[in-house]
Order: sequence, then structure tokens, then C-alpha cells
Amino acid sequence: MIEESLAVPFTTTVLGAEVSAVGVDQAEDGRVVARCARGPVRQDMGILDLPLPEPAPEGRQWVEAYRYWAR
Repeated sequence: MIEESLAVPFTTTVLGAEVSAVGVDQAEDGRVVARCARGPVRQDMGILDLPLPEPAPEGRQWVEAYRYWAR
């Protein structure tokens, strides 16, 4: 549901650097990850570790539900 519902791309800040979340996928270990990009650099980041911007993108409720479930 996160992959289908979360509006991407959106911009957020990770460790002081602005990145663009361009997609959502499931990692081999089962975690949900955001595919992030900053210039030519691409990196997957756990969706639970990704700060959502304000205002949050459409579909954010699915990320919040996943956070609740993962506790």
C-alpha cells in the first residue's frame, strides 16, 4: 500500500542534505525502503528512518501505519 499510495517524488532532508525520495520498494530483508536521490547519487533508505517533509506527501498515513505496526 505504501508503494501504491505514497506520492513521489518528494523532497526531504537527511543528515542536513536535501534529497529526493523518488520511489518505494521492498528490500531483500523485507524492510520497506525509499529510493532516494541527490544529484547522481542513489541510495535506498529505510522508510522508518526517512523524515517526512511538512507538509507531508499524500499517502503519508500508510507510512505512519507501518511505523505503528513496526514498533
